[in-house]
Amino acid sequence: MRPLGIRLAFPLTLRAQLAWWAALATALAVALVAAGLFVAVNSFLFAAQRDRLAAAVGAVQARVETALGRGDDLLAALLGVQGTLAPADLETILDADPQTRHLDVRLITVGGGQVRVLPTPRFPDGIPLNLPPGTYREGDRLVAVRVLAGGRAALTVVSDARALGEAQAAFGRALWGLVPLALLLSLALGWTVAGRLLAPVRTLEMAAREIGASGNLRRPVPGAGERDELARLALTLQETFIRLADARDRQQDFLRAAAHDLRSPLAALTARVDATLARDRAPERYRAELREIGTDLTRLSDLANHLLLLARDPAALAREAVPLRDLAADAVDRARELAPEADVDLIAPQPVGVAGDRVLLGQAIWNLTVNAVLHAPGATVTVTVRDDGEGGGVVEVRDDGPGVDAAVLARLGEAFYRPDASRTASGGARGHGLGLALVRRAAELHGGTLRLESAPGAGFCATLHLPARSSTGEVLRSPA
Repeated sequence: MRPLGIRLAFPLTLRAQLAWWAALATALAVALVAAGLFVAVNSFLFAAQRDRLAAAVGAVQARVETALGRGDDLLAALLGVQGTLAPADLETILDADPQTRHLDVRLITVGGGQVRVLPTPRFPDGIPLNLPPGTYREGDRLVAVRVLAGGRAALTVVSDARALGEAQAAFGRALWGLVPLALLLSLALGWTVAGRLLAPVRTLEMAAREIGASGNLRRPVPGAGERDELARLALTLQETFIRLADARDRQQDFLRAAAHDLRSPLAALTARVDATLARDRAPERYRAELREIGTDLTRLSDLANHLLLLARDPAALAREAVPLRDLAADAVDRARELAPEADVDLIAPQPVGVAGDRVLLGQAIWNLTVNAVLHAPGATVTVTVRDDGEGGGVVEVRDDGPGVDAAVLARLGEAFYRPDASRTASGGARGHGLGLALVRRAAELHGGTLRLESAPGAGFCATLHLPARSSTGEVLRSPA
């Protein structure tokens, strides 16, 4: 920001900018007020002198007419038919009253083809002869013109108006002295006030720098609160730092868990390959070992795919018509192939469609289904697809297995979290703790929710709700 568009060789600090703008605003206000006063005072002085001149002109005109007569006598006197009127007579008329003593007059008569001009000795040169009746300002003089004898004569009266010019000059000098003084005073005051106002900003800056240097993002920010704008800014920074700390902690936990879950199968795969190559084996044994290696590779591939889906950019999310019933039917068929002994049923009386990412939603429904099959062996699993009554869709996966307690339920859906029981249960080794985390992430990306309900001995129920509109108001429902 550069006041008045001036290009500076060095950037101004915020304090200097505030002080500079305060000075400019003050100077502008002073200039506007002074200009208004100048116009008002000048108009008042001019009107006062004009009125005083008008009164004096009226007195002079009355005395001239009294001295020369009225009506035809006045016209005859002015035309020189009766008597004469000399400049000394005009001086005598002016000196008769202190109000008119400082004036100069001029009589102009037209008659007999001649124009007579009768001025007082001090009447200034340069006053036009053909001025119409009225009052004018000519330089440092005020000029008033009056008509006599039915338009055959004109009386011109001149008054000294230097006092008006001197008042204007004095006002201008005062203005030129007042504006710089006001500018300097406002600069000093603005600099002081800006320093006081920006003191909390400097404190906030130092605190933010110290928090960044120490890495303790949960350290309280001084001045945070709801008191004023700066306090709310400090509170916003504090909340932002806390969210960054939470994100950093989640990222670190995620990376540690990912490294652990990737290291173990890789180590097992390496050991299996080394053991297989350590000595010659029968072809059947090689085939068995290769099948086990393929299983390990499949697990690693699943883990990599889950990680990629979890890290999916919301901006790259597809928005296409997704038939939830078809995805649920496919998940049920795959679960029956995976565990032929499992009792998996589908309840979907009518098609339900939403708009979204088919791959991500298909993986989410599959994760819910396989989670129930693998972690509740021998239980009946029911997958239900229905309309939510508001244009959205609901996928519910319920089993009548042993369920989980409240402590475990509260952590389900965290990336890489696996309860100890699931690690030792039948089939539990197949999981890597990302299934429910991916479902929750898919729900969030589609503006929906994942609700988990369970209790020991009461089974487990996972409900995925996909609304017709996202949190931003985007219509997610597919066209009919």
